Amino acid sequence: MLSKALQKALNEQINKEFYSSYLYLSMAAWAESRNLPGFAHWLKFQQQEENGHAMKLYNYVNERGGSVELGAIEQPPSDFKSPTTLFEEVLNHERFITASINKIYEKAVKENDYATQVKLHWFIDEQVEEEASASEILNTLKMAGEKGPALLMLDRQLARRGQQR
Repeated sequence: MLSKALQKALNEQINKEFYSSYLYLSMAAWAESRNLPGFAHWLKFQQQEENGHAMKLYNYVNERGGSVELGAIEQPPSDFKSPTTLFEEVLNHERFITASINKIYEKAVKENDYATQVKLHWFIDEQVEEEASASEILNTLKMAGEKGPALLMLDRQLARRGQQR
């Protein structure tokens, strides 16, 4: 059984994950309106992953006899200055999510809730990947610039996300 404090923290994280999903969908819409279908594809793929993260926590709370309480999802921003600023936002958001998961993990450690610690290990590993991926794209954008063939090549590369190699 989850403690009330951990249940509350996990419910807040579910909300953050659903917000992440909504944020990435908004970012994808922005990219599509700028004729960057590869960026949009990458962001829609990310949106689906974030929705899956929320559901993983949703199921976990229920499995532990807790009660899922869904909160309102804030409207995400819909306008971004450039692809570079968009991916700066992605990286900053992933860092925010990492910090949030780490706080829940610390709470689980203090409460000796080993099952929650184990569940959160998956999220901690996932966040390492999320931050690395966003950072790599951001660094490529900074190096290549936002105009011309380099942007087109990056857009095409991002369009391949999720395809088997």
